[in-house]
Amino acid sequence: MPKKKILLAASGGGHVRQLLDLEPFWRAHDTVFATEPTPLGASIAEKTRTRTFAHFAFGQSKVAGWGSLIRGGLANLWDSLRIIASERPDVVISSGAGSAFFCALFGRLSGAEIVVIESFARFHAPSLFGKLAGPLATRKVVQSPALATAWPDAEVCDPFQIVDAPRPPKQPLAFVTVGTVMPFNRMVHGVAALKAAGLLPERVVAQVGEGGERPKGLECTDGMRFDDIQALLQEADLVFTHGGTGSLVTALRAGCRVIAMPRDPDQKEHYDDHQREIVEAFAERGLIQACTDTAELPAALAAARAMTVRQATTNPAKLIALLQGWYPV
Repeated sequence: MPKKKILLAASGGGHVRQLLDLEPFWRAHDTVFATEPTPLGASIAEKTRTRTFAHFAFGQSKVAGWGSLIRGGLANLWDSLRIIASERPDVVISSGAGSAFFCALFGRLSGAEIVVIESFARFHAPSLFGKLAGPLATRKVVQSPALATAWPDAEVCDPFQIVDAPRPPKQPLAFVTVGTVMPFNRMVHGVAALKAAGLLPERVVAQVGEGGERPKGLECTDGMRFDDIQALLQEADLVFTHGGTGSLVTALRAGCRVIAMPRDPDQKEHYDDHQREIVEAFAERGLIQACTDTAELPAALAAARAMTVRQATTNPAKLIALLQGWYPV
């Protein structure tokens, strides 16, 4: 069978990381990524042809106002139109979120097949991206059996898997990560307070996001290359993270003790409350320690030190096989 021209469209963070994990499928085709201009996007561009579009999220107005939403939406629309017009893909595969919507829309209008992979972060109901892009899709994939009730015509590929392997040797190191979308000053200052109180004698490296505050006692950087984060996680015993799926899975895969704090949309830390759902789901499996407020961090840290570490990952084998069946070479 002839190779397909495939466009992999996703926003930064966990959305695009999931598409990266599908490499055994997409490497066999003529593939180009479309994602946001983040450090992770730059890492992808070093190995695979990559186009970028402006950051845009449907809930952006809640954090940055309607002006930011409109400007970001128009810039993303134009970037996406240029990408589709110049690449002319046969297939657009997207795992969300909002910034990938116009690639799906213009791809469908240009005659491309659209594969919508609903985010692993959605366990019970589709995301807004899924609700809007779902009607455009020629094929759909959900990653939670419960979500199949909302999309009965979708294929179910639950990638979550516990890893039965020895934990890597660890150093007295803690890593703080806020992801790629925006700063999370509340959590970063909470970790700095642990350090100041003597509860965190470990060396602490903090990725605080572009424009994020840099409290004393932490080795802070705005962003880090994905390869550098992975190398750091191999040594880190402790990880403090927001409730992003990509950050959680990457830390669990490396055998870290994970403390997660979901962003609070009421404090304008994110566009919606989906991180709370993610953190609760991981905590219920006994994989992480969860807290919603900095006052809970000392207890969460003590529990993390005492817990038996369980490694976990996402295994994309079923989804890769599904895509290979749909688009054989």
